[in-house]
Amino acid sequence: MKPEAQQTQATQEEGVERLERAVRSAETALIEFEIAVETFRVEVENFSRLHEQRLGPLYGRIEELDVLIAEATAARTGDPEHARRAREARAALLPMPAVEELYQGWMDSDGLPPEATAMLTGQRVRPPERVRPSERVRRLYRDLVRTAHPDLTRDEAERERREEFMVRVNRAYADGDEAQLGELAAEWAAGPPDPAERAVLRGEELYARLEWLARRKELLARHAAELEESAIGAMLRLAHDDPDGLLAEIAEGLRARIAEKEARLAELTGQPDGTGGPDGSAAGEPPERTASDGRG
Repeated sequence: MKPEAQQTQATQEEGVERLERAVRSAETALIEFEIAVETFRVEVENFSRLHEQRLGPLYGRIEELDVLIAEATAARTGDPEHARRAREARAALLPMPAVEELYQGWMDSDGLPPEATAMLTGQRVRPPERVRPSERVRRLYRDLVRTAHPDLTRDEAERERREEFMVRVNRAYADGDEAQLGELAAEWAAGPPDPAERAVLRGEELYARLEWLARRKELLARHAAELEESAIGAMLRLAHDDPDGLLAEIAEGLRARIAEKEARLAELTGQPDGTGGPDGSAAGEPPERTASDGRG
């Protein structure tokens, strides 16, 4: 090999080595970022579930008391406007939102949906279009395995090249990608590239890997931002050091509000515990209308 060619090859190999170091560094950083995102996701999910479990009944009791107070007020005053507000309050009494609503689709009651799991693990988001690839795809795949399998060589460098090639073949076969398998078959038939061309191809592959890592990190960052901007994520950020303490503090405040509302309801209904309606109806049931209650 001429000295100029040797120098060019050395320069290309040096550039490839720098790219490989950059790719390894980016991969390590992405793994750490994925761990951080997954950790935060688990914290948000746990906080949400505890929030619903511990505080949901308290919020529900407050909403129920608001309805009962509105109904008791309407029954006492006989005011049609109060009656209208009481009906609206009763109609608006809804259960606590589900986990899916709190996370806007990012997480469901069983955990991560398939799309989010695929994003974090690198698996395909979409399932294969069919259980068994077409006959053409299977034939291309069998031919490539028979000719390019790593066990067919004892040369270590050649074995590594074949292993990397078979990773691409297996991915294309899993996707049922006939066009990609055809391109791989043509690539294999062309034979191994010379060292200079191999360095160029390796460099292109590393550049593509860097771009993929950047896109993946961007996707993770968007989902992390969505978690942080959610209602539960915002609460968790406010009490990062003691989230359980925040839940206890909120629960204490809710119980105080419940006590105030129960006292108000008892005052309106004449029932010591505020559990009955103004005419003896059970809590949660609107009082029966009478001909003389002034309501239409």
